[in-house]
Amino acid sequence: MPVKQAMACPQGLEREILRAMHGCMVRFVSALSFALLLALGSPAAAQDGEVPYWASIRVTEVNMRVGPAETYRIDWVYKRKGLPLKVVRRQEGWRLVEDPDGTKGWMLGRFLSLDRAAIVVGNGNAEIRAEGREGAALRWQVEPGVTGRLGDCAAGWCEFDADGHKGFVREDRLWGPGEP
Repeated sequence: MPVKQAMACPQGLEREILRAMHGCMVRFVSALSFALLLALGSPAAAQDGEVPYWASIRVTEVNMRVGPAETYRIDWVYKRKGLPLKVVRRQEGWRLVEDPDGTKGWMLGRFLSLDRAAIVVGNGNAEIRAEGREGAALRWQVEPGVTGRLGDCAAGWCEFDADGHKGFVREDRLWGPGEP
């Protein structure tokens, strides 16, 4: 029975081949890790874009501080999940935000969501209509201060969902649509 013999590499060539293979493997693993980080980015990573941008409160209670660290004094405590905020600055994990009343302070980015929201503003009730136009069927009336999910806006009307009460509200009655 014939026996196959392994070919011998010239001296040192085997070491160079292993070194080259190791370099390729390191580059491959690095590229794969980078791709996974991009694909599995966290909400905080998604908030690392340009400022200003819109955000909303993700939790039922969050502190607004006078500076970007837990050692700074708490200025306000927000108990309003879904409240829209304008993010005007970033510093490490902290976001300088502005609320609908114009109050500014610092919140941890992990307590914010990129989900678009809006709050009804102005005097008197705002109308939620079946379509984005005057004269469309009136579905509900909502008071100033009601918050909801914000959809697309066009021709002065925005899709708005206040706890399942869906329809269209005039854009000028909402704080949160448009460019921040």
